[in-house]
Amino acid sequence: MAQLSDDCFAFGGPMMPVDEATALIASRIVPVTEIEVANLAGVDGRVLAENLVAPLPLPPFTNSAVDGYAIRRSDLPSGEERAFPVIGRVPAGADAFESRAGEAVRIFTGAPMPDGADTVFMQEDVRLDPSGRVVLPPGLKPGANVRPAGEDIAAGHVALPAGRWIRPQDVALIAALGVTEVKVRRRVRVAIFSTGNEVVAPGAPRGSAQLYDSNRFMLRAMLQRLGCEVSDFGILRDEPASLAATLKQAAAGNDLIVTSGGVSTGEEDHVKAAVEQAGSLTLWRMAIKPGRPVAMGVIGGAAFIGLPGNPVASFVTFTYVVRPAVLALAGTTPERLAATPVRAAFSYGKKIGRREYVRANVRKAADGTVEAIKFPREGAGLLSSLVETDGLVELPEDTTRIEPGQTVAFFPYAVLL
Repeated sequence: MAQLSDDCFAFGGPMMPVDEATALIASRIVPVTEIEVANLAGVDGRVLAENLVAPLPLPPFTNSAVDGYAIRRSDLPSGEERAFPVIGRVPAGADAFESRAGEAVRIFTGAPMPDGADTVFMQEDVRLDPSGRVVLPPGLKPGANVRPAGEDIAAGHVALPAGRWIRPQDVALIAALGVTEVKVRRRVRVAIFSTGNEVVAPGAPRGSAQLYDSNRFMLRAMLQRLGCEVSDFGILRDEPASLAATLKQAAAGNDLIVTSGGVSTGEEDHVKAAVEQAGSLTLWRMAIKPGRPVAMGVIGGAAFIGLPGNPVASFVTFTYVVRPAVLALAGTTPERLAATPVRAAFSYGKKIGRREYVRANVRKAADGTVEAIKFPREGAGLLSSLVETDGLVELPEDTTRIEPGQTVAFFPYAVLL
């Protein structure tokens, strides 16, 4: 388990800007140290524990990039076309043979180049004369349509660096190198639970003043998309003693604890007191809307992050607090999320010094420009505002007003999850 000191998140003062907060998380969390061996079929979504050095060049042999005819560069026609006898053919997977000056070899894409040949004419650019010779036109550059050995990756080169979050295209590279197993960091272990007397599990009897718990299932899905092993502790009632006991239990086998609800400063918000009883906590007021009340601390060496109870606030703060924490624990460097510039099709006012995220849909306007349309309602408890929109418009701290026609930064949900 990643062991964190009690003062790992010891910061206070005024509300912290989002960028400063995420940088702090990345700099202070210690990655998990345990290393596992993952086979090729199960390596997607894992974090590489050490550099993957190419054991062979890619491609491993010089080969043709097209179907056509291979010749030596010294035989390239100059000024007018020239006919060559075709002395053989090399399909993909066949062994190469030696070619001689003044001869052409029929070759196919991926086939090894004949010894001595170094240029390939595409079959579309040539013709055969009545005697079966291939007639090659002038003007082709030496070395054309050939993929040299090691053109992609040289043997001994670092093909994938340690800390790489392995993607499907990385899996393809590993396979192309003939590697069947790689060393990866073990998955981050995360405990989750919801808090509050007002929520019940879906399928359970619901009182007239209760809601079905949605955040826990949303957070579980988001964590699993990040490759985490998730332990679900269910719903904890507003009882500080039982909250503290469960927090200690969750910390014993996990790297991170993520809770939903109970982190504000109301009389019935008991998570803060429970965390202070079980470990240490600095209440983090992040300059973000929706989602200002976020708690953060350390319990028994595990990081603790308490998210707001409103689902939209929980979704947004997960993206900017939990996601970078998980990536740091996993041993990979969180990359800055990439926004798409779009044109605003709405008016909106906000407070200076706070970053805000507006739920929006995008559409192509009559002039062809992509524009963002704000969801008509703003409540942080509206799940429909997440389901029925395409993503979030980010409004920076120094912005106080957005008018139609201005360029804004749009984050599709596909980038955030």
